[in-house]
Amino acid sequence: MANDSIYIRGVGSALAARLPISGAVAAGQCPPEIAEGTGLESVAVSDYESGVELAAAAARAALTDAAVDPARIDLLAHSNVYYQGHDLWSPSAYIQRETGAVDAVAVEVRQMSNGGMAAIDLAAAYLSARGGDLALVTTGDRFALPGFNRWISDSGTIYGDGGTALILSRTAGFAAFRSFVQSADASLEAMHRGDDPFGVAPFSIRERVDLDPLKKAFLAEAHVLSTVEKVRRGQERVIARSLDDAGVKISDIDWFVLPHFGSRRLRSTFLRPFGIDIERTTWNVARTVGHLGAGDQIAGLAHLRAGNLLRTGDAVLLAGVGAGFSWSAAVAEIL
Repeated sequence: MANDSIYIRGVGSALAARLPISGAVAAGQCPPEIAEGTGLESVAVSDYESGVELAAAAARAALTDAAVDPARIDLLAHSNVYYQGHDLWSPSAYIQRETGAVDAVAVEVRQMSNGGMAAIDLAAAYLSARGGDLALVTTGDRFALPGFNRWISDSGTIYGDGGTALILSRTAGFAAFRSFVQSADASLEAMHRGDDPFGVAPFSIRERVDLDPLKKAFLAEAHVLSTVEKVRRGQERVIARSLDDAGVKISDIDWFVLPHFGSRRLRSTFLRPFGIDIERTTWNVARTVGHLGAGDQIAGLAHLRAGNLLRTGDAVLLAGVGAGFSWSAAVAEIL
């Protein structure tokens, strides 16, 4: 990425209505130990809108924030984690039609929970290489039964429904990327595949997403401590390089926009290892919506902007991690 020439021009989110965790526990939906371990107070739950519809709504909000004509968008990159509502269908084309980005190249980016960050990096590279000015990055997911149980499909992380959007520009914006780093380690790929055979259709092997047995099968063959070390090193590597590329130290960062893990995972993965004060993170929004698949980072940035929490000169670090495994980190300066 040409870091000094890629700007964030607009950002937006469309998050589903909040369901209190206490109500989900009382209804027998969320196990009490999961609620306690995550520390969430509510989660975004859509009763009818799909992830791609929420993404389109977020895109319209970002376009308004950026004050740009959607017809000027050169690239639309949509990222998601789970089912988008139709088979053999293009969700990016739906968003293109809904937003009026008629002249954009519309593509889909799949990188699991690191997808939003990966889409930003790829969109920035596209603008730099092709000489275009504007790119629209969106994310959107709805984690619904019967295929996905938001409370227990990924034990320890509660999933929320929502769409997010960010507009990149090569000419102007309220923030500029000073670094963007990605890394991957495919030796961890099987952690989310286990020893299950390849299926011929969705849910032909298991009736719903259940990551625990897959992880257990993987760890039965892999060394637990070395696996934990690989995950730790991957995150550490991208953050260290991103800070170095931006010419800042971690103590210079004003805001940390991190994945919407529950409090236990957040502390073990980011807060303790990097000495981050939770008050300088976007935990205040994360604890109300849950993990948004590929959209945590954009949602966190939208929260800071909507709340007028960003000040000129602030340094913002965005970090992501996704199954596969891949990691990302970026430093943006508020202009």
